[in-house]
Amino acid sequence: MSDLLKLKEELVLACKRAYRRGIQTGSGGNVSARVPDENLMIVKASGSSFEDSTADGFVITDFDGNLVEGDGKPTREALLHGYIYRICPHVGAVVHVHSPYAIGWASTRKALPRVTWHAKLKMCADIPTLDIPSPMVRIEDFPMVKEIFDESPELPAFLLADHGVVAVAKDPISAEHTAELVEETAQVAYLELIAKKFGL
Repeated sequence: MSDLLKLKEELVLACKRAYRRGIQTGSGGNVSARVPDENLMIVKASGSSFEDSTADGFVITDFDGNLVEGDGKPTREALLHGYIYRICPHVGAVVHVHSPYAIGWASTRKALPRVTWHAKLKMCADIPTLDIPSPMVRIEDFPMVKEIFDESPELPAFLLADHGVVAVAKDPISAEHTAELVEETAQVAYLELIAKKFGL
């Protein structure tokens, strides 16, 4: 099996798991993987559903989102994915999902605290929220992305206000697991706030 096909199949598995876990529904969200030893990435085609993803539903682009191979239009977040690969050489995959508790927490514009032992063990820092007033991360927003990775080079994820989670890792499955952990952490953070409010 070629490296490209293996990466596409890992992306498919990550997509289907994210859908089954309820952290992405409909045709939203996007995923990508770095092509080894190339300034290229495999990205989800725009408009396709995580649930229905297949290896053929991905395209290859450069880090500027220009189509190199495949049928379909690259996700509109391709620029963000490419920028992350440029500034984070250790990152091999990016998973962006619109998970509800994480979006709810991100609406506060505050960092998500690591409120569980699991989160503290698995994530090196609290998860920052970027307040970007746009449905996509634009080139002019990239300095904010760079700042959080300069501050914490091993940062596993960040939140986008009113938008969702961007999780990064060495491979697609690990990145999807991180997205799940961020969602779980946001849910527990809410439950803690409710418990404290009612003195439970």
